[in-house]
Amino acid sequence: MYDILWAVFAVAFVLSLATTPLAIKIAPKIGAMDVPKDGRRMHTKSMPRFGGMAIFIGTTASMLIFMHGDPRVPGIVIGGVLIYILGVIDDLKNLPAKVKFLGQMVIAIVMYMYDVRIEFISNFFGEGKSELGAAVCFIVTIIWIVGITNTVNLIDGLDGLAAGTSAIASLCIAYVAYIHGMYLACAAMLALAGGALGFLPFNFYPAKIFMGDGGSLYLGFMLSTLSILGPVKSATIVAVIIPVLVLGVPIFDTAFAIFRRMVNKRPIMEADKGHLHHRLMHLGYGQRRATLMLYSVSGIMGVAAVTFSRGLWVETLGLFAIAFLMIYIFLTDANHIMPQIKNSDKDGENSEKVIENVSKEA
Repeated sequence: MYDILWAVFAVAFVLSLATTPLAIKIAPKIGAMDVPKDGRRMHTKSMPRFGGMAIFIGTTASMLIFMHGDPRVPGIVIGGVLIYILGVIDDLKNLPAKVKFLGQMVIAIVMYMYDVRIEFISNFFGEGKSELGAAVCFIVTIIWIVGITNTVNLIDGLDGLAAGTSAIASLCIAYVAYIHGMYLACAAMLALAGGALGFLPFNFYPAKIFMGDGGSLYLGFMLSTLSILGPVKSATIVAVIIPVLVLGVPIFDTAFAIFRRMVNKRPIMEADKGHLHHRLMHLGYGQRRATLMLYSVSGIMGVAAVTFSRGLWVETLGLFAIAFLMIYIFLTDANHIMPQIKNSDKDGENSEKVIENVSKEA
């Protein structure tokens, strides 16, 4: 078993690492370039955004080679292909948010039809209420898949942030799946982690390539679907709660973004600069520091997920407290706010220029 799990990870990692340079060469030829047109961008020059191809190839190939016997795996692979194609089209054509959301809904429904669903919801209603249970199960599953998919997409704002956070989440979920005997879910998560880590050397600051929506949507989709691959129905409860804990920071960031836009009477799908990573950049930490800071919080949340799965409630709450304390310190410690940030706020200078300068210095 150990050998197979290592092989799953290694194949995904090597294929992703080997195909990323190819993606860098292909990107400008097909027009998959990220041109900084607004103040939200953290880069100042055109960058290839086709790195999702490497993550997709590495993860998919590894799953097809090693994972057989479960009828849901081909369905997830098909869903992964569809969500990746949707992301690539968005990278090339800049799809309207509503069209992209509708596409995600359709793919999530396809996954439900392939029996990739949060089954304990329907079981909760018991006999005699199967229709109600099935309806609630359908709604919760669709919300889960679409929600996690977009959560990863929204945190893809700094070099290496989405890839690294997804890798941390995948490895933590893989470990939890392993200790609970969910070997299929463990192998799937290791394939996803290998694909993300193989791409990361080219994506970490200063990035040579971005993953694009093709990569971020694929990572989020695979995290959401693979996490509910538990072989027994009761394990699905753990499989759903663990990703929520591991992805606590991006999920909180996404929820806060939705609330912020509703309060400001802005479209929920509209992009802004209020995300956690934008706030860290505005405080002058720089891309490398901000990314590593968020890695550390994600890692602590991942350990909290492991302790939770083993019934260590006190330890879990303690790790939660540490993670939120770290975020509070990161956002409020005046000693880390660079002088030019303070001066620019007094003088009313454009914050985008400040962030751009800070990024170069970091």
